Amino acid sequence: MELNVNGVCFCYGSREILHDVELEAKSGEVLAVIGANGAGKSTLIRCINRILKPQKGTVFLDGKELSSFTAKERACMLGYVPQTAKDVFSFNVMETVLMGRKPHISWGVGKKDLKIVNSILLRMGLKQFVERYLYELSGGERQKVLIARALAQEPEVLLLDEPTSNLDVRHQLEVMELIQSIAREQKKCVIIVVHDLNLAARFADKILMLKGGVVFAAGKAQDVLTTENIKDVYGVDSMIINTKLGPYVITVKPSDSQKESAASELKVAAATRS
Repeated sequence: MELNVNGVCFCYGSREILHDVELEAKSGEVLAVIGANGAGKSTLIRCINRILKPQKGTVFLDGKELSSFTAKERACMLGYVPQTAKDVFSFNVMETVLMGRKPHISWGVGKKDLKIVNSILLRMGLKQFVERYLYELSGGERQKVLIARALAQEPEVLLLDEPTSNLDVRHQLEVMELIQSIAREQKKCVIIVVHDLNLAARFADKILMLKGGVVFAAGKAQDVLTTENIKDVYGVDSMIINTKLGPYVITVKPSDSQKESAASELKVAAATRS
């Protein structure tokens, strides 16, 4: 399975969020999308799964345009884990994961659906929580449930929008290890938006770095996460330490050019107010 994004552009009104974005993601791999706030990361994920419709460009799944599939067909092929899912807080774990079977259900939940869901719950260590409501779970446990719901769709592609946000260090590692194992063991094509550069470096096979809605760099972690790229995209000076787990980024301070830009903006704002 291969997913390709070719020349995707998206605008909110007259404001361009994505410009001519290209990416390639394959089964068995994790592709991490990184970039500063407002770079277009979440918008890209929503364009891939057709929550948003690009004004230009095409998304292909194994050479076939994704727009040519019905909504039900897309739901069977693409699993999506959003940043937040407040709509499921009033459901228990079993009910929430069963929601993922909706694209496959015609008249009601059958034995096959229950078998698939129970298998996923067992594999993800969630069996003991089946009757617990999501608001009773920790952030890490809740995130696993949302991933389980997406897996219940039996998708070929898994899209995750900041699944480690608001999690402590332990749960971040648990969730990222889970995502990596899903890609490798189940041969899923996984695309993940993540803010932590070191999580991206450690767990992703490839990284796509966005700046201002444009692909700034793409490739292996050691090629993308350079001090020059980090300075250009995030406006910070950094150090890179190469380890057995991949490059490790230490951010040092805001870069001088970033400080000058911020100071200039403050002066303009002050002059405008006066």
